[in-house]
Amino acid sequence: MTLKTAAELEKLKAIGQIVAQVLQAMGQALEPGMTTRELDQMGRKMLAAQGARSAPELSYRFPGATCISVNHEVAHGIPGATRLQAGDLVNIDVSAEKEGFFADTGASFVVPPGSPERLKLCRAGQQILKRTLAGVKAGLPLNSIGRRLQKEAHQRGYTLIQNLGSHGVGKALHEAPEFIAPYPDPKDKRMLKEGMVITIEPFVSTGAKQVFQLNDGWTLATKRGFDTVQYEHTLVVTQGKPILITQLG
Repeated sequence: MTLKTAAELEKLKAIGQIVAQVLQAMGQALEPGMTTRELDQMGRKMLAAQGARSAPELSYRFPGATCISVNHEVAHGIPGATRLQAGDLVNIDVSAEKEGFFADTGASFVVPPGSPERLKLCRAGQQILKRTLAGVKAGLPLNSIGRRLQKEAHQRGYTLIQNLGSHGVGKALHEAPEFIAPYPDPKDKRMLKEGMVITIEPFVSTGAKQVFQLNDGWTLATKRGFDTVQYEHTLVVTQGKPILITQLG
């Protein structure tokens, strides 16, 4: 969506803070022995307490309030009986709706204690997102996002998952601009416009470039042996620094 009023911005900020708070709490709650279903139930209760509804359930009838992916699973993991172990790499994606507005955020965590390699990957994912966000402003080509993501990932010796991208959000979970590539697509002539609401969510990997769908019909994964992290913010494009809707503060 493209924001038109201050009232719309305030409603977007409200749901953005809710999903950010839920994501932070779920990440802090990770511990060996808990199941992904237990973690999801925590997120569900927190969303409901704030009057928000799970966006994956609302939009796609996803079988969970949040998406929780473990190890070589990258995205859209179904919460269930999987019991977390020390050192597991866990991606949590929280998106929700309130009063007709949607926000989407995500982050990867290592169940303590974590290996130095996985902790390094997590730090790199956070840095790549932060550096890319700093270069987003109205008037630039939309594919400048992919150019910056690719540059930042390659400088650190990591790859990006090519068939997962960022997207528009706001009045729906996924809307125009659709599929913002994590690479500089020369065919993409779209521009960043003031008031545009989008996500930026690079999937940073130790070598994988593609994900495939598992037999459950939802979970996206790489081949075993690769680690992949995702960090995601919902933001509003401006003439200067973007407004980070899902940044706590």
